Amino acid sequence: MGTVDSAKHHLQDVKGKVKEHVGDATDNHSLQAEGIADQAKAAAGMAADDVRDAVRGRDDERDDAKN
Repeated sequence: MGTVDSAKHHLQDVKGKVKEHVGDATDNHSLQAEGIADQAKAAAGMAADDVRDAVRGRDDERDDAKN
């Protein structure tokens, strides 16, 4: 996974946690839900990156086996 992608997803997760906690503290359910959604998007992005890396790793193993 690229460093930029990883940082982007982690930043989105942190922003989501902040929104969730601020929404909870201010009794703003909309902001709280937005924070939870941001965290879910970040988790999905990280999972997609992990899958992409796993597929690329398998491609590298196949290339090594041919040589």
